[in-house]
Amino acid sequence: MALLPALLLLLLPLAALAVALATVLLGLPSYDIPPGVNQPAKLRLVLAVLLGTAALGKILEKTGLCSQITFGRYVRQGRKLGVDPKLFIQDRQFNKVPVRVYQPKATSDGRRRGIIFFHGGGWVFGSLDTYEKVCRYLSRESESVVVSVQYRLAPEHKYPAAYEDCLNATIHFMKNTEHYSVDPANVIVCGDSAGGNLAAAVSQTLAGRSDLPKLRAQILIYPGLQALDFNLPSYQQNRGVPLLFRERAAFFALQYLNGDALHMQEVLEGSHIPPDMRLKYRKWVSPDNIPEKFKVRGVKPLRPTDFIAEVYETVKRFCEPNLCPLLAEDAIVHQLPESFILTCEYDVLRDDGLLYKKRLEDNGVRVTWYHLEDGFHGVISLYDYCGFSFPAGKRGLDSVVNFLKGL
Repeated sequence: MALLPALLLLLLPLAALAVALATVLLGLPSYDIPPGVNQPAKLRLVLAVLLGTAALGKILEKTGLCSQITFGRYVRQGRKLGVDPKLFIQDRQFNKVPVRVYQPKATSDGRRRGIIFFHGGGWVFGSLDTYEKVCRYLSRESESVVVSVQYRLAPEHKYPAAYEDCLNATIHFMKNTEHYSVDPANVIVCGDSAGGNLAAAVSQTLAGRSDLPKLRAQILIYPGLQALDFNLPSYQQNRGVPLLFRERAAFFALQYLNGDALHMQEVLEGSHIPPDMRLKYRKWVSPDNIPEKFKVRGVKPLRPTDFIAEVYETVKRFCEPNLCPLLAEDAIVHQLPESFILTCEYDVLRDDGLLYKKRLEDNGVRVTWYHLEDGFHGVISLYDYCGFSFPAGKRGLDSVVNFLKGL
């Protein structure tokens, strides 16, 4: 790995340029930059860098230098930041889980709110450093103590490793809030993408706990909440929109579940769920529950695919709520705390957020919903990131801060 910095500097710009030219000249049909997305030209550049990274990672993997996933993690890890004049920042371990704690230096009249943050990255990518700027911003602007959790990543650590790490770190923090001058009645779980999935799962698990204070709120930023249906309207409309393609969504879910991406095509087609189970969950996972205004960009009715029992046997844990929180029973959902859900129009996971919003509201849970009409998946993770920030990402972050201040 010592050669990677030099390789990156020499080859990544060339790879990115080559992919960008190929995308423009060949008009690759698998990628799509919608005209309504925030700053489409910049997003095209981000796409070129992502594809270039993937291409170079594949080359490095074939040469035996490192795996494609290892290289992807290296590129995404971010650089170390200097001292923040407004924050105390320290790395700790909560119940053997690495965390980074951000505490405002300014004096406070009382105990502060505490935010447990779970980063995104498809359960495969992401780190404390990757989300350093996001967590600093949340801590400074909301005047909160933020705990960023470095959960174990797939494929090395399969489900439920990430969920268990997030749950254990949260419980440790809730039992030790006095050490951080945090109000135990004002603790919030928060996460984006895969982190939103983990926040939802942790929130559901803690909903019935009588030995801990009730969570004050959950903040779910374009969360992935189910793996039953990869053909919902948002998956059809945004299948080729960066930063998350339809195929990659299934790839990440399978990596988290099984540590490999076998049967990805069958999962995308829907052959992995028995008809009786699909019928059972249709009340919660169905295009019928998506408001019509989100279908105007076109939705094709799809014929049911043949069920393949052998595939189901390998992925049947997709039906566990700790992995797919949208499938939790009403008895759990109605106990959940006040919720904030952020969705993006140009995101395959948009409808997961919309469906969960409906479930929460149907069960009497107060929901604040913020929709980025020009947003795309991952836009918040690019905040102040190597010149790739988007105004939509800043608006999304500010909407989270405003929600926190209103609690």
